[in-house]
Amino acid sequence: MKKILSLFSGAGGIDIGFKSNSFETYAAIDNWQVACDTLKENKISKNVICSNIKDVDFTKFKGKVDCIVGGPPCPPYSKSRFYIKEKKRALEDEDSYTLVYFCKALKIIRPKVFFFENVHGFFFKPHKPALDFFESECKKIGYNLSYKVINCADYGIPQIRQRFICVGSLKEYGTFKFPDNTHISKKKLDLFSGNKKEWINCKEAIGDLDIPLPEDKNNLAGSKHKHLLKLIPPGENYLYFTKERGHPKPEFKWRSRYWSFLLKLSPKEPSWTIQASFSNNMGPFHWKNRFLRINEIKRIQTFPDNYKLTGNFKDQWRLVGNAVPPLLTKVISKEIKKQLF
Repeated sequence: MKKILSLFSGAGGIDIGFKSNSFETYAAIDNWQVACDTLKENKISKNVICSNIKDVDFTKFKGKVDCIVGGPPCPPYSKSRFYIKEKKRALEDEDSYTLVYFCKALKIIRPKVFFFENVHGFFFKPHKPALDFFESECKKIGYNLSYKVINCADYGIPQIRQRFICVGSLKEYGTFKFPDNTHISKKKLDLFSGNKKEWINCKEAIGDLDIPLPEDKNNLAGSKHKHLLKLIPPGENYLYFTKERGHPKPEFKWRSRYWSFLLKLSPKEPSWTIQASFSNNMGPFHWKNRFLRINEIKRIQTFPDNYKLTGNFKDQWRLVGNAVPPLLTKVISKEIKKQLF
């Protein structure tokens, strides 16, 4: 069984996917106690290390792992950084040290393969110095790189979630080739789609979980705009109430809020990205005008129903929202094993 070192492990989404293809997590590292407790609760690894990445001695893993996996925290490369002017972006941000330490781990351990994940903003032009640094460091160590921005919905995840994925392999083992997508938007289905399936929609993913609960009546989504949320059609957001959309009584200016403001799921489409922070007025919300529940966002992120999350409600939401969908890493790790081991 091939062994992986899991960095920035979070809820363990990457580890679950790799485990399904007979990879064993030799050690899992995270600096958040709630994440570490979750990893332990689900027996992700016998060796869960709760520590800042800066304090980890990577030399003790040299020769003991075949693959390093991880997604360094993404705030410096996220879309939100375009709006938060007081914060710097990419390598200029103080949190970018996580990218540096991921490269440090590769340099010291030099595993045969690595899997790297980040928000698709990592590929944006303003963040090019970070990508250039990462690519340069990896090539110095001796890795061939394959990377692309992947829409998770294209691989059977019921969520439109774009992420930058990179697989590196030592040059003597060749270059990784990403698997073809298995699913496609119904708008693109045609005679040339082959055996691709239609994207999995929300009703298919979480429809069976829609059981009314007493707390729904007192826990209304949308905050002070909850009366507007009820009027927004499934699949729409606050832009429904703008002049540009032809609303007779506009409530908001065009593109004056985040995209997720009053965003409501459509049962006929995949979910939009489940984000790390729970909010009263930022969606996606259920098409029945309520907050999504933890068991629903677990499904949308393709976590097993019986996967245990520790911490309070917001902690659990953060764990799931930050995670890499296990189904995506299952697909990628299957090809990693096939092509490189």
